[in-house]
Amino acid sequence: MLLVVRHLTHMHYPLGVASLALRLRLFPQSFDGQRVIDWHVSVDGKEIERTIVGGYGERIAQWLAQGHRDELEILAWGRVETEDRAGIVAGLRRACPTGVFLRDTPATLADAAIRALGDGVEPGMDTLYGLHALSARVREALPYRSGLTDSTTTAAVALAGEGGVCQDHAHIFIAAARSRGIPARYVAGYLLAGDAEHQQFETHAWAEAYVEGLGWVGFDVANGLCPTDHYVRLCTGLDANDAAPVRGIVAGGGAGTVMADVRVARGDGDVDAIQQQQQQQQ
Repeated sequence: MLLVVRHLTHMHYPLGVASLALRLRLFPQSFDGQRVIDWHVSVDGKEIERTIVGGYGERIAQWLAQGHRDELEILAWGRVETEDRAGIVAGLRRACPTGVFLRDTPATLADAAIRALGDGVEPGMDTLYGLHALSARVREALPYRSGLTDSTTTAAVALAGEGGVCQDHAHIFIAAARSRGIPARYVAGYLLAGDAEHQQFETHAWAEAYVEGLGWVGFDVANGLCPTDHYVRLCTGLDANDAAPVRGIVAGGGAGTVMADVRVARGDGDVDAIQQQQQQQQ
């Protein structure tokens, strides 16, 4: 399937800032089942040309600015050809050892309730079956409800609440898998919803777990399935903060706001049409 993506991030600082440093992880990579046809990232209209490869094997750009400014616009757009591989992620650039993704973070610390969800998940021949069962248990334990959690909510706090979103589902799954000795990581990306009613205008989140003999396998707990050709895998990390597509450090000035708008379409690569749609709805 050919997917067209346009991801706009707008930062606004009412009191202005003296300097700004950004880490951009907005560069999807090609691997088995995902082929990046063309991709561009720009900041205030100037395209990013220099990137480095980070420890996870993914491209990263650093952007620095000195001098007063009160707003900033980051735009990532391009075309990606996808194929349904039943969630199996193969052909990635070699990166850090899988054991790195056994590390806990404050967001993915497993308490007794999370460890209980992981019952039956063990390294070995039946790991894949156990992970599918874990995904179903997490989804059942945490109804999808927006507005109850935020970017700082931990897996344990989310599970103890009355609902959460895809970030929370991924964190709980990751915490439970790691508590059973299964490497697991957070994935940020894009999702083409099945119909207009369920379109989401932000990045999506899911998890990947490592299965011996098979490799990394994706689990979208929030939707109860493994990623298909409707997904574009963008970047990974130990948790949502580590995998954030855009992170920044601001010096001077006051608090600001960040707004993101993501559009994903299926078709012939008409990026301009998506841009016009964004502008009409702003």
